[in-house]
Amino acid sequence: MSLNVGDIAPGFELADTELKLRNLDEFKGGKIVISFIVAASSPVCEVELCTFRDSWKEISDMGAKVIAISNDGPFANKAFAEKHNFNFPLLADYTSKTIRDYDVLMPHLLHIKDYNAAKRSVFIINEDGKIGYKWVSEDPLKEPNYEEIKNFLK
Repeated sequence: MSLNVGDIAPGFELADTELKLRNLDEFKGGKIVISFIVAASSPVCEVELCTFRDSWKEISDMGAKVIAISNDGPFANKAFAEKHNFNFPLLADYTSKTIRDYDVLMPHLLHIKDYNAAKRSVFIINEDGKIGYKWVSEDPLKEPNYEEIKNFLK
């Protein structure tokens, strides 16, 4: 089932880099930027999440929070997060359940059979729990439009 702008965002419960289970409800209270990344420590994901890290103050000042989700385990995510000093949670969807719930599963990453990953995608959840912004790329090497995301948050 494809999610669209206006749909209620699916909830989740995923492990963070400290093995603490986190859920969507705890981030409510403003807009929530959910960035699904392809793979921890991959070059484009590194650029993307470092861009969100470097924009953190601007995004926070707009009342929004950032969450990144990958299908990597919490240990790989922890090494990635610590290396780059991410100031937002990087959550492990190692079963790809949430990735499937948001309909962004890429079942064959770069043509590697059965290597499941998330399509590079960004969802912004509004205060009412509905999806206000959606961007999904079929190309794992394409970055989101950061200015478009910031403009939506304004």
